[in-house]
Amino acid sequence: MTAAALTEHLRRISALDRVAGLLNWDQETQMPRRGAAQRAEEAGALAAARHALLVDPRLPELCDAAEGAGPDARGAVDIAEARRLHARAVRVPERLAAAVAEATATAHGVWEAAKAAGRFADFAPALGRVVALRREEAACIADAGAPPYDALVEEHEPGVTGAQIAAMFDELRPGLVALRARIGASGRAAPRLRGDFPTERQIALSRRIGDVFGYDWDAGRLDLAVHPSCTGRLGDVRITTRINEANPLECVYSTIHELGHALYEQGLDPEAALTSVGGAASMGVHESQSRLMENQIGRGRAFAEWLYPAMRDAFGEIGVAGPEELYAAVNAVETGFIRTEADEVHYNLHVMMRFELERAVIGGDLSVADLEGAWNERFERDFGRAVPDARLGVLQDVHWAVGAFGYFPTYTLGNVYAAELDAALRADAPGLDAALARGDVSPVLAWLRRRVHRRGREVAPAAIIAEATGCEARPATLIAALERKFGALYALG
Repeated sequence: MTAAALTEHLRRISALDRVAGLLNWDQETQMPRRGAAQRAEEAGALAAARHALLVDPRLPELCDAAEGAGPDARGAVDIAEARRLHARAVRVPERLAAAVAEATATAHGVWEAAKAAGRFADFAPALGRVVALRREEAACIADAGAPPYDALVEEHEPGVTGAQIAAMFDELRPGLVALRARIGASGRAAPRLRGDFPTERQIALSRRIGDVFGYDWDAGRLDLAVHPSCTGRLGDVRITTRINEANPLECVYSTIHELGHALYEQGLDPEAALTSVGGAASMGVHESQSRLMENQIGRGRAFAEWLYPAMRDAFGEIGVAGPEELYAAVNAVETGFIRTEADEVHYNLHVMMRFELERAVIGGDLSVADLEGAWNERFERDFGRAVPDARLGVLQDVHWAVGAFGYFPTYTLGNVYAAELDAALRADAPGLDAALARGDVSPVLAWLRRRVHRRGREVAPAAIIAEATGCEARPATLIAALERKFGALYALG
C-alpha cells in the first residue's frame, strides 16, 4: 500500500460529497415536486455508500502506510483528516447515516411548502424527525462528557466548540447593541431605491456582476432558488440567487455572497482536487470569503461608483441620485426580520439568536413543538418587533430543514475573519479603491487566491487567516470596522 492508495480512497469520498451537492442543487432548482420521495431514497443510498468508505477498516491501514512512507506537509494533512473522518464515522451506524440523509432530503421539500404557506405546523413533524436523528448522531460522535452540539459544530468548524462560539458572541454583542442604539438615536434615514426591477433584468445584472468578480462561467452557472446557495468545486461550481422585484438589492447581494463562496471553490488548488488538503479549510473560512465580497467589497463606497451606473444600465431610474446615495442605501441600518437581508450591524444578532435556539434544541432544552414560540419571544426581546408570520420568522432559513445544526455560528466567525482579511488586503493594496470604482475586483481575487484559496486545508482554519493577515482574528477588529463605517454614514461623531 502507498500514499497513492490513500489519495484514491479520499478522492472517492470527496466525489460522493460532490454528487450529494449536485443532488441538492437539482432539488432546489430543477427537480419536479413529485420527485421528493425518490430523491430522499437516492440521498440515503448515497450517504450509505459514503459511510461505507469512511468506516472501511482499510482506511486506517492506508493512513499507517502513507505515514510510514514519510509524507510531505500536504500528505500529512490528508492522513490527519482521514483519521478524523474515520473516527467520527465508525461511531455512527450506517442505517443512521442513511436515515439522516433521507430525512433531510424529505424535510427540504416540506420546508419549502410550509414556508410558502407560512405554517410552521406543516413543517414541525419533518423537522422533529431531523432533530431526533441529528441528536442521535451527535450523541454517537460526541466525546465523553462533551455536549452533543459540539459534535455538530465540528462538522463545519473543526476544533471549535459551542463554548468558544458563545464566548465570541459575548465579546461581540455589547458593541453591536451599542452601535445599533447610537444609529437609532441619530435620526438619520437612508435613501431607498424606487423603480421597475423585473426578474430578467436582475438576472442580467447578476451575470454582469459575476463577470466583474471573476467568476468562471465555463465552470459554473447561475439559477434561481428559494434560498441562495453555492454547490461544487473547481470545474463545476454552481450558484443560485433569488429575486424580489420590489427590491433588487436582495438579488445583487445574494449573488455577490454566493460568488464569494464560488470563487473560493473555483480557486482551490487543482493539483489537490478531491483530496482532503485540497478542500476548503472550514465553513468559517468559507463564509469569510462570501462576507468579505458581500460587505467590505460589494457594500463599499468605492464599488458603489461602478454599481450605480451598472444598475442604471439595467433598470433606468432607481430612485437615488448617484453613487454616494446608493452607498447609503445599500448600507441602511434597519431592524428587519430576515437574516439574509440584514445590515452588518444587525446580522450577527440574528446569528446569535439562531445559535442559542439550535443549541437548546439539540441539547434537549427546547422542543421542536415550542420552537416557533421561542423564536418569536426571543426575536421581540432582541429586536423589539413582533414576528407577524412564520415566513418572516422560524421558517425563513433552510439550514434546520437540511440538518445543518452548528452551521449558523460560522457566519459570524466568517465576519470576524473577513474584517481581518479586509484590513490586511488594504494594507497590501493601497490603490484598491480606485480599481473597485472601475469595477475591477481582480486585485482582491488575486490576493485571496494566494493567501487563502490555493492553500485549501494546509493548516487549521484559524491559522489560514492568521497567516494571511499577520495576526489572530479578533472580534474587536470587526466592531472597530463597523463603528468607522456606520459612524461616518450616520454622522455619529
